[in-house]
Amino acid sequence: MIRSEWVRTGLLGIGAGLGAGVLGVGWHYSSMLLDTRQRPAFPERVLAAADGRLTLARSRLVEQPGIWGLRWSDGLAVLGPVEQVRRDRVVRRLLAGPVPAAGTLTVLDTGPYDPDPGARGLVFTEVDVATPLGPAPAWWVPAPGDTWVVHVHGRGGARREALRILPALHRLGLPQLVISYRNDDCAPPSPDGHYHLGDTEWQDLQAAVRHARDAGARRIVLYAWSMGAAISGAFLDRAPEAAAVAAMIWDAPLLDWWATLRQQARNRRLPPALSPLAAAFARHRIGIDFDRFTLRTNPPAVRPPVLLIHSTDDTAVPVTVSRDLAAAAPALDWAVEYLEVPGVEHTAAWNADSQRYEDAVTAFLRSRLG
Repeated sequence: MIRSEWVRTGLLGIGAGLGAGVLGVGWHYSSMLLDTRQRPAFPERVLAAADGRLTLARSRLVEQPGIWGLRWSDGLAVLGPVEQVRRDRVVRRLLAGPVPAAGTLTVLDTGPYDPDPGARGLVFTEVDVATPLGPAPAWWVPAPGDTWVVHVHGRGGARREALRILPALHRLGLPQLVISYRNDDCAPPSPDGHYHLGDTEWQDLQAAVRHARDAGARRIVLYAWSMGAAISGAFLDRAPEAAAVAAMIWDAPLLDWWATLRQQARNRRLPPALSPLAAAFARHRIGIDFDRFTLRTNPPAVRPPVLLIHSTDDTAVPVTVSRDLAAAAPALDWAVEYLEVPGVEHTAAWNADSQRYEDAVTAFLRSRLG
């Protein structure tokens, strides 16, 4: 009898310990989701540099096609397409920028340009947008038209995400406002120090649209990457200014937080059951309703025409969500066009084939804006 009591007590203790462990991992996962701190990582290594070429240790990311930035702790270069793949190394042409020394730790960056629109040969002015938390800087790139493009970067990103597409839009005569929002290193922090995953950040986008309207914008085009789509989706559902939006481009858009959390759990090799647990902790900590961000089943109140762009090899935000929204769009009374790009990671469709990408964006805007 005494021995069986020991066994029962021991099993209860093990169960309680396992339960506490699962709760701890779920809390940690939610903390990672809401954490605004930037932790640069440099997973790639330069093996050699000679004759206008760089040789890098082979990896899945280094083998991606197209034009890329190569960033290291104190430098940024522009890499051209892959020229040679060997057993343990990849050779790419160096198109511009400094030459990193052999042994330098680097990262492939979707943004080949720094630090501002001047790097693309564009005249610009830095302006302050009066957000609910205080002034947030934005780049204003002037042009003759009265339809403005407002650019919204993704989670942990920066304004320079937009530098790739600015010249193509400038050639269309569209003024552009490239915004920052709460928790960017140049913008006010949120009061609790957390990302709110679009649930409050949309208010900063609302302030930017008001800024553009006050400056003479008659219509608005929203251009958003990754979590920028969640932010702009919330804006379309909640802001009176949404009626001014004439068109949108969403690149690698986060259109379903549940699907994205499941994907991120798989990336970290976590049990699938931890996704709803982490979501419950996040909901408790920041008050978000994740169901509101599943746009296929909860589309926004205002649904301007949208061009969805997504890459097949995106491991951050699942491409299946964009496919599903494009398929469901007619039933949602939503004009959705869809461009899928093979072989590259998250938000890298422009990098894979910039001409095809820009042609698609230009054709879409010309058809939708008249």
